Amino acid sequence: MAQAKMHHPVSWVIFAGMAALLLSQGVPVRSGDATFPKAMDNVTVRQGESATLRCSVDNRVTRVAWLNRSSILYAGNDKWCLDPRVVLLANTKTQYSIQIQDVDVYDEGPYTCSVQTDNHPKTSRVHLIVQVSPKITEISSDISINEGGNVSLTCIATGRPDPTITWRHISPKAVGFISEDEYLEITGITREQSGEYECSASNDVAAPVVQRVKVTVNYPPYISDAKSTGVPVGQKGILLCEASAVPSADFQWYKDDKRLAEGQKGLKVENKAAFSRLTFFNVSEQDYGNYTCVASNQLGNTNASMILYEETTTALTPWKGPGAVHDGNNGAWRRGGCAWLLALPLAQLARQF
Repeated sequence: MAQAKMHHPVSWVIFAGMAALLLSQGVPVRSGDATFPKAMDNVTVRQGESATLRCSVDNRVTRVAWLNRSSILYAGNDKWCLDPRVVLLANTKTQYSIQIQDVDVYDEGPYTCSVQTDNHPKTSRVHLIVQVSPKITEISSDISINEGGNVSLTCIATGRPDPTITWRHISPKAVGFISEDEYLEITGITREQSGEYECSASNDVAAPVVQRVKVTVNYPPYISDAKSTGVPVGQKGILLCEASAVPSADFQWYKDDKRLAEGQKGLKVENKAAFSRLTFFNVSEQDYGNYTCVASNQLGNTNASMILYEETTTALTPWKGPGAVHDGNNGAWRRGGCAWLLALPLAQLARQF
């Protein structure tokens, strides 16, 4: 702290000089001396708060001063420093106190209360500790990586005391912290490990500060649902192909080896991020057959086949008794295996005549 350019009585100058000399020579603290005026214990404040430094005195004290290291802050009622944040709070027969406002980290350190009794200057020291809320100063950017690659995330934070840093995966399946370090290493990352990763820095001075990094895991398409569908002639039919992929898959439809184009008469192809829908507005005999859905992105492609088959609505269709077999090509229930069921009532009828 800068020194003020003021005029002081010669006695104060001599006393302050002797106090500073004692400090520079390393005079030991005598706060344990019951007959000696005492400064308070260590003072801990948060950055931005005010610190009050108190020194208890008695009627034996003729002169008092507060010093920061070897710089004089106050001598009696006279201010010796230029720092406007330092003010005198009390100068009484029992207490000599100053206050440092809007404390910052450079204010941390030893402060000394120097008194003169019987022409012998003595000192008592207090240490000012400045705590600083945690602050994340550096964190990895969002990252996109192919499945199977390695990921390294970094989170650097400052604070006093040094903050504790933890990483966790923001996912319903994630449990607890996955790293208690500035660095998070993931080897052979999988698609299930994609999502947001949260860095938290805490030191009990203030609420933890958190920041997140988004990790995108790219992988080739995987068709999760593709089912054959039965539709009567003249009705509306839909074939659905669902696929997961990052980036999202592009879809194409084929009938046999022929690609189906958007806008083709009687058809509509609707592509979304996770599925493709092929709609037949008025199914005809020519529409029945095998269809292939192809899903692809820059990492690969996959396909699945499904059948649009004719579904009949005869009276026997609901009957799924012994021998009923579903025909995936035309949707009818074949009844060849049930001929013996028809022969049984005929034999009973013959015995009655």
